[in-house]
Amino acid sequence: MAAYEAGARRFDAAIVGLGGCPFAPGASGNICTEDLVNLCDEVGIHTGIDLPLLLRLSRRLPALLGHEMPGQLVKAGRNSDLHPVPESITAS
Repeated sequence: MAAYEAGARRFDAAIVGLGGCPFAPGASGNICTEDLVNLCDEVGIHTGIDLPLLLRLSRRLPALLGHEMPGQLVKAGRNSDLHPVPESITAS
C-alpha cells in the first residue's frame, strides 16, 4: 500500500509466490499475485484480474509442485468468503 500511495502503479508478483533469487540463499521469493490482487480488491483498486479464478489455479499448484507455497490467501480464503459483509455497510 505504501508503494501505491507513493505513486507506483505497476507491481511485480508471481502466482503463489513462485521464484526468488538464486543468488540470495533463503530468500523468501516473490509477492504472491493472489495476495496482491486481494489487497487491491479489498481497498477498491481495480486490477482487471478474476480473483476467484486466480485462486482456483493457485490452489492446484502445491500438488503439482510437490510442496506448500507461501501464499496466505490460498490457505485462508478471502475475507468476503469467510465473513458476511456487515449490515451497516450493505445498508448504505
